[in-house]
Amino acid sequence: MGRLVLDDHMVILTRLSDMDRNCEHPLNGRLLAISEKFKAGKKAVFLHGNADPDALGSAYAIYRSFPEVTVVAVGGIDRVAKVMAMKLDLQVEGQVNLDDFDYLVAVDSSSMDQIGIDVTGRDIVAIDHHSPSGDWDRGLCCIDEARRSCAEIVFDLLRLSGASIDRNIGLALAVGMLTDSGHFRFANAAMMRSFAELMEISGIEMDEVMDLTDLDTDVSERISQLKGAQRMRFERIGDNVVAISLGSAHESSVCKALLSIGADVSFVGSQRDERFRISSRARQEMVRKGLHLGILLDEVGGETSNSGGGHAGAAGLTGVGDVEAVLNMCMKRTMDFFRDIQGRRPSSGRDP
Repeated sequence: MGRLVLDDHMVILTRLSDMDRNCEHPLNGRLLAISEKFKAGKKAVFLHGNADPDALGSAYAIYRSFPEVTVVAVGGIDRVAKVMAMKLDLQVEGQVNLDDFDYLVAVDSSSMDQIGIDVTGRDIVAIDHHSPSGDWDRGLCCIDEARRSCAEIVFDLLRLSGASIDRNIGLALAVGMLTDSGHFRFANAAMMRSFAELMEISGIEMDEVMDLTDLDTDVSERISQLKGAQRMRFERIGDNVVAISLGSAHESSVCKALLSIGADVSFVGSQRDERFRISSRARQEMVRKGLHLGILLDEVGGETSNSGGGHAGAAGLTGVGDVEAVLNMCMKRTMDFFRDIQGRRPSSGRDP
């Protein structure tokens, strides 16, 4: 589905999956329009909260390829992204004055709430691979839900713009592709082709990419995982187990830990004053059954006036409210999904 409206603003919302990538199509012109826009003026590139390597790598590639770019992460960056930023010598700002910039750019983010700042009425460029929330309707936006990473779209942008892709840019984009696909577990053929082309063009080696992602788990993350397991509540329907838990940090890591000890789907939330954050993960087998966490959390976000979304097997939700109540909503919706496909009643408990 594509939409093109021209007035005082250019509104381009494109789902590349609906186009044939093997021929000349409007996408190339639209990415070139973004490239032309990036050649002049001051730009602030915003990352989502607790930004991951895909967001950081995409932003770094834009920072290196176009003039006067500042990278901003209001909600901070995660541990791997911090290592990447140090390796790439990239300064990430926590706050900026919007009036200092001609354009605002959102990468790997589907809503204003995710970037932690209100950009209503501003000239916005959004590049993402998640289901759009509608926040980017007034702007120059490129959304491709078929891509497994934002880095793939930015790679296309750089190639179409004629930008030089050196080893550091290649490394940044490669780590983004690798991590957002679950180390290729969720990769498709298009991603694998892009990754191979990126390695060839930039001259990077696979061991360089792996070295940036194979980090030892620090003690605070291990403690978060243990506390998450201790606080876990689960429900079961047939052979499927859904777990929810509370934490204060490392939500996505705790989600993965719950999957590793037996859950098929996990939701982990944290509360900071009136705001909360929820991460979720699902085994690939659940995705093959039709579960889509991105859609589920988008719907829960809509019901609670918050912002959620993501991929079929990994998604997030942020906003204002009672995190336990929202976790219970996530549990109910997931159990309803399993009831629909299995027609069984659940049993629940804390221990098997």
